[in-house]
Amino acid sequence: MTETASDPAPGAAEEPEAKQENGDCAADTPRQLEPPEGGWGWVVMLASMWCNGSVFGIQNAFGILFVSLLKEFGSENDDDLRFKTAWVGSLSMGMIFFCSPIVSVFTDLLGCRITAVGGAAVAFVGLLASSFVTSLGPLYFTYGIVFACGCSFAYQPSLVILGHYFKRRLGLVNGIVTAGSSVFTITLPYVLSGLLDRVGLANTLRVLSVFMFLLMLAGFTYKPLLPKPVSSSKSGSCCPSLNRVFNVHIWRSLGYRIWAFGIPAALYGYFVPYVHLMKHVEERFGADANKEVLLICIGITSGVGRLIFGRVADYVSGVNKVFLQVSSFLVIGVMSMMIPLCHVFGGLIAVCLLMGLFDGCFICIMAPIAFELVGSQNVSQAIGFLLGMMSVPMTVGPPIAVEVFTGDMSRGSSRCPVSADDQGHIHHLPAPIHHLIQTRTEKQNKKETDKY
Repeated sequence: MTETASDPAPGAAEEPEAKQENGDCAADTPRQLEPPEGGWGWVVMLASMWCNGSVFGIQNAFGILFVSLLKEFGSENDDDLRFKTAWVGSLSMGMIFFCSPIVSVFTDLLGCRITAVGGAAVAFVGLLASSFVTSLGPLYFTYGIVFACGCSFAYQPSLVILGHYFKRRLGLVNGIVTAGSSVFTITLPYVLSGLLDRVGLANTLRVLSVFMFLLMLAGFTYKPLLPKPVSSSKSGSCCPSLNRVFNVHIWRSLGYRIWAFGIPAALYGYFVPYVHLMKHVEERFGADANKEVLLICIGITSGVGRLIFGRVADYVSGVNKVFLQVSSFLVIGVMSMMIPLCHVFGGLIAVCLLMGLFDGCFICIMAPIAFELVGSQNVSQAIGFLLGMMSVPMTVGPPIAVEVFTGDMSRGSSRCPVSADDQGHIHHLPAPIHHLIQTRTEKQNKKETDKY
């Protein structure tokens, strides 16, 4: 995340008016105080890193739980059970993003600390309750809804609070924080495999609930330095008006509208490998294949990618950051198409290494782009609404992949759930969308330059 670039040349006095005409409402509020660039912020950074790690580390390792759930509630060869079980993980990941618009409003109203602590407490209850279920059905509620909603309320404040302490180093700090999920993605597959073999599924979920309890404690470190963006209406009412609770001004930016609708369209295949890759490895290379190493490869290179591209984002000006995202989608799409074509395990490792590297770029570059499109004063709900729209493709993607797989199997095809058509082609979609954003922004800048 970086500062929004500004031009100090004469005529800059007219810039707020120009931004308003372009749909950027950042000029509607006064300039905020400069963050301390450290101090207690380093503690907050570590707490946010734990949040990213515990939330998305567990989500990304669902492939391990997926196999265990099949054994617990039926047979691994039951296609109907595989479809139903895939919905548990997909619903959980989807709800994290689906709740994001609501979470952004609560974050503005209640502050980062209350929202994060409350969310972690709900996630703790949901994950602990999941350990006591005896059938697949209740998991849709306890794991897919309660646990996921709690994670959503704990996750988004961890991104917002960083802006209270960092500005000049925000890109680097955001890269470090998002690398937390990579650390957990590297370690959790082995931890979960060991726990599942020794103590079973129920006790493994109880161990994971301890992570949520620690996340609740971490939320208490979110000491806000900046005033809440949402205030009461001027009429003296104790409740803020709707137009101040829901920031509709962000939708005045055409670039943001294109980006916010284009990114979700590209994500129907994003979560598919995390759910189905483990089962695909078993079917292609046998049950004895060291399948956990693939998630570790993705986790290592994703963490490296977040650190590298997070820092790079600090040096890329304006909306040119979208080209980094275009590159990441292009490589992820190509690698997704390569997965079913890999008949050598070493080749699959190479694919996962590249996929993880550019996955890290996609994750860490999202917030800096939002800053450039809508300004720092509106970025919370801008990210929230974007994540909310991303929930649909990330929820339905893996079950659709299972349906395509089982349908093709009935016709004698050998396509796997992680298929080229399901995922690779869709990942190529953002390139023209980002080109349109870039062209539109350049036209707006040229128009304002000619005007003044």
